[in-house]
Amino acid sequence: MMIVRGGFSIFTRTESFREFIRYYPIVSAIVAIHISLYLLTILPIFPNYWFFEHFSGVNLYIMEGEFWRLITPIFMHSGFSHMLFNSFSIVLFGPALERLLGGGRFLFIYLASGIIANVATFILEPLTYTHVGSSGAIFGLFGYYIAMIIFQKNRLSKENSQIIITLCVVSLIMTFIQPNINITAHLFGLLGGFFLGYVLKK
Repeated sequence: MMIVRGGFSIFTRTESFREFIRYYPIVSAIVAIHISLYLLTILPIFPNYWFFEHFSGVNLYIMEGEFWRLITPIFMHSGFSHMLFNSFSIVLFGPALERLLGGGRFLFIYLASGIIANVATFILEPLTYTHVGSSGAIFGLFGYYIAMIIFQKNRLSKENSQIIITLCVVSLIMTFIQPNINITAHLFGLLGGFFLGYVLKK
C-alpha cells in the first residue's frame, strides 16, 4: 500500500514529459485519446461530424440499443477548451490515484464512474438529451478521493485532504453556475466514485 503523507501537494507535477508517460501510462493514454479524437473532429481530411454522430451520448439511440454510447462520450469533447480543461484536470488529479491504486484499478474507477454518470444521464434526462465529455469520470476521481479521506485516513496527509475537499466543493459550485453543464453526470459521477471508493477500500 502506498501512503501519501507529508507537507507537499500530491498534485504538484515535477516529472519530465517522458517520466510522466512512464510513471502514469493510463493517464497519458486517456489524454492521448482525448487529443486524437478532438483532432479527428476538426481536421478536414476526416468526415468530422461522423465521430459526433456515432460516439456522442444520445439518450434516444441508447434506448434503441446503441449501448456503446454509455462509454464513448467519456472520451469525446465539444471543443478545444472543453477538451483542454478536462485533459488538464486528469493530468492534475489522475497521477496520484494511478500510483496509489495501480493502472488497472485506476482505469476501472475512471471508466466505471463515467459509465455510472452516463447511465444516470440516460435515466434522468430527456430522450433528446445529447452529451459528451469526461467530467463524470473526473468527478468520479473526486468521489474516490473523498472516500479515501473518510475511510482510509492514513493514506493522505491532512494538507492533501484539505486540497481535495476544497477543489471538490469549488467544482460542485461551478457545476451549478456554468452554462451547458451535464449536472446529472457530475453529481452521479461523484457519487459513483465515492461508492467505488467505499466498496474497494480494503
